[in-house]
Amino acid sequence: MIPPIIRSAFAFAMVAAVAPAWAAQDLNVGMANTPNAKPRFAGDIAATYYGATAPASPANPAVQDLLTAGLGKSGLGSAAAPGFVDPIAPTALELRRRAIHTNYRAILDPTAGGGFGTLYGPNVDRNGNVTASEGLIPGWEYITYADDGSGRKNVTLMVQVPDTFDPSRACIVTGTSSGSRGVYGAIGSSGEWGLKNGCAVAYADKGSGNGLHDLTTDQVGLIDGRRTSAAAAGTDSHFTASLSAAERASYNAAFPNRVAYKHAHSQQNPEADWGRNTLQAVVLAFYVLNEHHVDAPAGPRGGKRIVLDRRNALVIASSVSNGGGAALAAAEQDQHNLIDGVAVTEPNAQPNDMSGLAIVQGTTPVRTIGKPLYDYFTFANLYQPCAALSARAANSPAAAFLSAANSANRCAGLAAKGLLPDTATTLAQQAEAALDKLRDYGWLPDSDVLQSSHYRFATNSITVTYASAFGRFSVADNVCGFSFANTNATGDVIAQVAASQASIFSTGNGVPPTTGVNVVYNDSLGGAKQDLLATSPSTGTTDFALDGAICHRNLVEGRDILTGAPLTGAAKEASDRVRAGIAEVQLTGRLKNTPTIIVQGRADTLVPVNHASRAYFLKNQAAAPGVSNARYVEVTNAQHFEAFLPGGPVFGGYEQRFVPLHVYLNRALDAMYAHLTSGLPLPPSQVVRTTPRCGPPYPCVAPAITAANVPAIASNPAAADRIVYDRKTLYVPD
Repeated sequence: MIPPIIRSAFAFAMVAAVAPAWAAQDLNVGMANTPNAKPRFAGDIAATYYGATAPASPANPAVQDLLTAGLGKSGLGSAAAPGFVDPIAPTALELRRRAIHTNYRAILDPTAGGGFGTLYGPNVDRNGNVTASEGLIPGWEYITYADDGSGRKNVTLMVQVPDTFDPSRACIVTGTSSGSRGVYGAIGSSGEWGLKNGCAVAYADKGSGNGLHDLTTDQVGLIDGRRTSAAAAGTDSHFTASLSAAERASYNAAFPNRVAYKHAHSQQNPEADWGRNTLQAVVLAFYVLNEHHVDAPAGPRGGKRIVLDRRNALVIASSVSNGGGAALAAAEQDQHNLIDGVAVTEPNAQPNDMSGLAIVQGTTPVRTIGKPLYDYFTFANLYQPCAALSARAANSPAAAFLSAANSANRCAGLAAKGLLPDTATTLAQQAEAALDKLRDYGWLPDSDVLQSSHYRFATNSITVTYASAFGRFSVADNVCGFSFANTNATGDVIAQVAASQASIFSTGNGVPPTTGVNVVYNDSLGGAKQDLLATSPSTGTTDFALDGAICHRNLVEGRDILTGAPLTGAAKEASDRVRAGIAEVQLTGRLKNTPTIIVQGRADTLVPVNHASRAYFLKNQAAAPGVSNARYVEVTNAQHFEAFLPGGPVFGGYEQRFVPLHVYLNRALDAMYAHLTSGLPLPPSQVVRTTPRCGPPYPCVAPAITAANVPAIASNPAAADRIVYDRKTLYVPD
């Protein structure tokens, strides 16, 4: 018997009233007994059965499964990545195996001390029991492009259907990729949960992924990761930059050895379609399930007829980070009642107009809330390198990987240009003033020690990528003087490395720095340099390309931040384009009463809570006061980058201070599933207070994590832990 699905009559009533213009038939799922038509957006669908139930062995090296690519729990836990017989021409199966190994480990802590194998992992069953199993899950995998007929979008969609899928208890979980990752980007998060629970998992790379176009050799990637010439790939290319042969030759002559990336340079503003891509993945899942996994009757003219539809199949939109933002966007845009519930962590949710709304933590009002991503990233891009030297950031993880001398130069440059208070005359004062700027702009004290590592490994890359994406700029535009290329130890541009490029589908994260590709500041004094080693023309110092950071901040503000004068000419046109692109991706908070659990770590420094989850939840509550069925759970001592938690020689200090938020994604999905199938109430909004593995003081030796470090989401939290909305204000306990 089909389990009860708790649906809201309010959600159904809202559909006809707010259907947007883009809500086309290709996002609808027909009702039972109607023809099972292939979605119009889908190209050829490749179907492969991965039937491994035991890990690959020397005698059978090609064997793979859905979750672990034949590696099993032991292989995923090993830092030794699976290799290629021919590193210059890896096979599609080799690329898939390496991609799953890379992406699984990139979004959670794969070490035993951090909880892998005890709190989560392939060997931990759906009920949380630790088993001796390697956790392989056999089943079918379907993959295709979603396109508009132009061959320019080519969003990768994938559906995994485990052998345990039961049509009488049909469920679909979305796994839109986190960050800018490829289609396997959510394999270890919502993907694993869905497969363990016998659900089909609907994945999307949301128009990003490792779409690298080598402009020198004119090589591009295919849907399975293999590389070929742009001419040979044609419309099957994952991404080919929109340049004529003459334009590409001209650009190569002026800027040799550069590459284009899909997320940055597709000129599609892909984030505007993240919700739509997630819904497309759900529609594709319904199609393949009805076509191949149910006993469907044939129609009078041949072909299958629909058995599973939105009335008898459960759909949970999930994922993390950008994938979590995509799930929320999909729920807002869902005009066909495909989505029954949402469970996400650390979503990149960019709410629109926040006027009249407020957040209070403890008794302190938060000064700056709900800014768009490009806004707060360009702000961080200015001040993080200087703030890294603050005494309040002492013992910061990975601080040694950010040059203290260059950080001091950034402080001096900010002060000289009037971007710090006049009273900050010493380096120490400038560093404290820079950190004060960040706190006033929405970052919490919990993030102080993470500003350094986040700048080193993420901030400028995301700033540069999203400027081009939002403004729909070509790679040839070199927005604010930046480009992408391989660089050497001194920061000089070098040619692409053939073996690295051949593996980019498997090893890349979709934006530099990745697999040898870095952000380059073309305008560096003396010639192009990697951004972290660049010299600003206006200061003559190696200050992490301060001039470029100012340019980016000007674009979001629409003015020269040094003089206050409005931008004019080409600068104004660029700013207008970026700001228009930002407006295209902002969310309303209107979830049509869809049951929703949003979880975020309080120490999130990449996507700060005051701009993301707190702000989005506040917007949601204000849009439907007393009616909304959303919940917000804020976890102390948790941050954005689970892959940094192993610590070690690069990220030592993360494992001491922070707990895995991944545990709470699984718990949120468990709670949502129980609510939708059994009617159990959703947990109230709350702060969950975790216990770090050691310290303070720091540094310290972190013991293995236990369940005591990560207490459950409470079904009846204490009053002092409850997050409350009242009269356009969100109150969050200290």
